[in-house]
Amino acid sequence: MTGRARHRMALWLVSVMALQARADLPSELGAGPEVATLGAPSSHWVWVNDLVFPHMSDGTAMLIDGDSGHYLGTLSTGFGFVHVLLPRDGKYVYSPETYFSRGTRGVRTDVVTIYDAKTLSPVNEIQIPPKRSSNLPMMANDVLTDDDRFLLIYNFTPAQSVTVVDMKAQKFASEVETPGCALVYPTGPRSFFSVCGDGSLALGQLDESGGVTLSRSEPIFALQTDPVTEKAVRLGNTWYFVTFNGQIEPVTVSGNQVSKGSPWWLTSAEERNQGWRPGGLQQLAIDSNAHLYAIVHQGGPFTHKDPGKDVWVFDVNSHKRIDEIKLQEPAGSIQVTRDARPLLFTTFADNPTLNVYDAHAGRFLRAVGQVGTTPMLLVTP
Repeated sequence: MTGRARHRMALWLVSVMALQARADLPSELGAGPEVATLGAPSSHWVWVNDLVFPHMSDGTAMLIDGDSGHYLGTLSTGFGFVHVLLPRDGKYVYSPETYFSRGTRGVRTDVVTIYDAKTLSPVNEIQIPPKRSSNLPMMANDVLTDDDRFLLIYNFTPAQSVTVVDMKAQKFASEVETPGCALVYPTGPRSFFSVCGDGSLALGQLDESGGVTLSRSEPIFALQTDPVTEKAVRLGNTWYFVTFNGQIEPVTVSGNQVSKGSPWWLTSAEERNQGWRPGGLQQLAIDSNAHLYAIVHQGGPFTHKDPGKDVWVFDVNSHKRIDEIKLQEPAGSIQVTRDARPLLFTTFADNPTLNVYDAHAGRFLRAVGQVGTTPMLLVTP
């Protein structure tokens, strides 16, 4: 047999063996790909939202079960991602997103993607004006009204405005200019406010079609002396803002009526002299028992974004500190669940780990490693 004939014979044998092996493989793909389905949402689930700072076109939201530490799923959420929003009926996940036709350049398209909460598959996209602010993620960038009817999105081009999306009709509803006023804080089913540069509030009233009427309060914050951060948390009709130096400033808004509560300190005078102050990207959380959780650290002025290894817990009614939780690792973001046995979640953008604590006992429960790249904001049901 010539060399060429032997070569042809070898190729024939390889082909026969490959066909035989293929015939022996079990036929598992006949029915097509399968999509796993999540069960009923747990109050101890948490969405870890990742801007993915090294490559911001690849935003990600990851769903983690706080009780088991198991990773449940992920969403790919585009450029300059901030956070997902969870309507109260638990059927969907909303995500304001930005995409460019050439990946990192080209025509910009902003959408609100609606995902099925059980399969995490996209079910619809609502196109909105390409103005969504791509700042360092803040919870007040995107909010739902109290009845989940309207999604409000802060825009910065650098002109400031708020986009209103009708989530019932699943369409863009309106846009209202908010010159000199930033971010969005819901106050009811048809109302919200933005914080303005002079310390006043821009008060928005929505009609049934999503149109907005704005009015302006008197200045209520002393932004020139000890500014409040935008990192407020809400319980009932009251928003709790915190200043750079650690003073809590409660604000209650009902319609066009603004009531400023008495301020109170997270720290004693001695602790302030020692440099104790709040810090972090998402530095406050509040549970259903009116317990306020605050990341604190020791640092100088303007360290209000620095992480801390301590979380202090306060009763917002008595203004008293009721607990101090020593963290396993520095945290820049915290969130607490609002059930009878709340969990405290912590993370830090420089360390892709989610840490889980018993919020009442302050006991460390578990760590979930390799959660994204630069985990930032935490969202719970």
